[in-house]
Amino acid sequence: MTLPSRLIRPLLLAMGTAVLLGACTPTIRLQVDPIQIYAKLDADVRVRLDQELRDLLTENPNLF
Repeated sequence: MTLPSRLIRPLLLAMGTAVLLGACTPTIRLQVDPIQIYAKLDADVRVRLDQELRDLLTENPNLF
């Protein structure tokens, strides 16, 4: 069985287009820069937290 000559050209064009489109694959590149966090706890912060905790415990003795 042979194809008519009027169908061969569109068929080859469709096959070529399919091959070319199949070769195109999207590429996604993601670059994430590292985040630097500097934290400094001061003794003053600890004293204030301790005082707040003491106040909270005196107001609510059944908290813990």
